[in-house]
Amino acid sequence: MAEDDVAGMLAAVGPRLRVVRERRGVTLAGAGRATGISPSTLSRIETGRRKPTLEVVLRLAREFAVSLDELAGTAPAPAPAPAPAAERRGTARHGFGDDKAVLPLTRYVGGLHAHKHVLPAVERPPGRPRQVSHEGYEWLCVLYGRLRLALGDQDLVLAAGDVAEFDTRVPHGVANAGCGGPVEYLIMFGPQGERLRPRTAPAPGRRGTGGGKAAD
Repeated sequence: MAEDDVAGMLAAVGPRLRVVRERRGVTLAGAGRATGISPSTLSRIETGRRKPTLEVVLRLAREFAVSLDELAGTAPAPAPAPAPAAERRGTARHGFGDDKAVLPLTRYVGGLHAHKHVLPAVERPPGRPRQVSHEGYEWLCVLYGRLRLALGDQDLVLAAGDVAEFDTRVPHGVANAGCGGPVEYLIMFGPQGERLRPRTAPAPGRRGTGGGKAAD
């Protein structure tokens, strides 16, 4: 395996660990207590500021019951067994769907990095999504569908082409805001607060950042 491939694989492990941890509703502090790895170290791994060692990856894989292949992205994860209808309805209602796909788009560790996220279709619009907070700054752009963004006390519904940016120390969470279809969106994330730097002024009459509307 080429050195660049290894670096790309390691860069992708952190975001996948973060998705798995948040999917299980585990805080950094809780993961630290369970694995003996400090929350600050886990945070640096998840945000790409530190490359994980094999020992750390093994501990986390065991704690979260995921395979190394899933964390490294070297093999597709097995398809989950279909959940009973009542369970699926409960998942959609509360916005804790566990089928979110994350595709890392950058192959390096540290600095600004990008991911594509896909939230599965839901049977009905979910309730307010669970919020998390952490160090960093995030830029989000919806590609397809309708995304509900709970940002602090705000509730926004973003459609395709809408953009939002925010300090990730503000509690935030997302959910599919539509019915019958998935939602796809891009995230640019600066783990140390790095931001995008526009070099041209917006064209007159064009919508700017934060074009979403308040949720119903």
